[in-house]
Amino acid sequence: MPLALLALAVSAFGIGTTEFVMMGLLPNVADDLGTSVPTAGYLVSAYAIGVVLGAPLLTAVGSRIPRKRMLLLLMGFFVVGNLASALAPGFGWLLAGRLLAGLPHGAFFGVGAVVASRLVEEGRQARAVATMFLGLTVANIVGVPAATLLGQHLGWRATFLVVTVIGLVALAALARLVPYVPLDAHQSLGRELRALGNRQVLLGLATAVFGFAGVFAVYSYLASMTTEVMGFGESSVTVVLALFGIGMTLGALAAGPLTDRALRPTLYLSLATLAVVLVAFRFTAHVRWAALVTVVVLGAVGFLTTTPLQMLVMRKAKDAPTLASASNHSAFNLANAGGAWLGGAAIAAGWGWMSPALVGAVLAVVGLLIALVAGRMDASGSARGPRSRLVAKGTPHPREPAPTH
Repeated sequence: MPLALLALAVSAFGIGTTEFVMMGLLPNVADDLGTSVPTAGYLVSAYAIGVVLGAPLLTAVGSRIPRKRMLLLLMGFFVVGNLASALAPGFGWLLAGRLLAGLPHGAFFGVGAVVASRLVEEGRQARAVATMFLGLTVANIVGVPAATLLGQHLGWRATFLVVTVIGLVALAALARLVPYVPLDAHQSLGRELRALGNRQVLLGLATAVFGFAGVFAVYSYLASMTTEVMGFGESSVTVVLALFGIGMTLGALAAGPLTDRALRPTLYLSLATLAVVLVAFRFTAHVRWAALVTVVVLGAVGFLTTTPLQMLVMRKAKDAPTLASASNHSAFNLANAGGAWLGGAAIAAGWGWMSPALVGAVLAVVGLLIALVAGRMDASGSARGPRSRLVAKGTPHPREPAPTH
């Protein structure tokens, strides 16, 4: 494994920690800044909005910047955003700091995925991208629980100071280990925008929005499910979240080789299995050991979707993949917001704490249907392509009489 992938994974670890740690710190932040927990929840939304806006915007602005330098600039942006969060004098400033910290998220993973795929030989690109994503999954096992405990004992500002330090370590690793990756001679913002408009790219982004929303419909309320349905105490929430993170890591490890071998079948399998597991969770949640096993499996099959979706949009964008790759993370964060909202709406409607699992299953099925339609269109287009080219050159169609002269 190239050491440059380790630098990318360390960066992903820092980004994953700051993205998810706020969910566990909301009560602490609300108490310290004199606001309510629901109001403090806007800090989670602010980060997601930053990702959605920053992914296409920063990628477009940096379309002519060499990729290593772009990674360094984005990680520097990340450090500034987390330092601003740690030093925020009030809620409004913290909101701005979270938005700022979220801006480089999608662009970093978009550029990082392209760089990772260029560091390895043909046939191992998905494994390289999955290795970078391992940092994100390990953050959910180690980074988020540790940072949450730190924030609970030393204050939430200490958490963001530590994340700032992680960002500085990642910055040094990127500078030292990532080689120069030249831009393609023909790369331009216009080509990137045209690639983003590719029908298969758009269908891939739509698959991410709906399919991954099924994961977040449940993950957003997993803490409440742990105490209200599974029957565990509040002290067990961190353990359950860590189990979900372990599942994510297992899914990331499996996703690389499977995607390199068969991209679309891996995507179909993961989305179909996700829907089945979400339906099963509605029933296994009432049996403690079965609930814990299901949480691990849910994390695994949920994260199994990420690498094939990432590789799909990169391959269909062909020689201008950076903007499409970054926009995929905007799609994942739209899935985050949409899944959480729909899951919350089901609970508010009185359907019970486990109703988000059924909502998530429906969303996963919608994502699967979009993926199947896209795959059929792709296969149909490929089948027509060679014949169309022959006809264009004047070769007669097999069922047409040859022209007479």
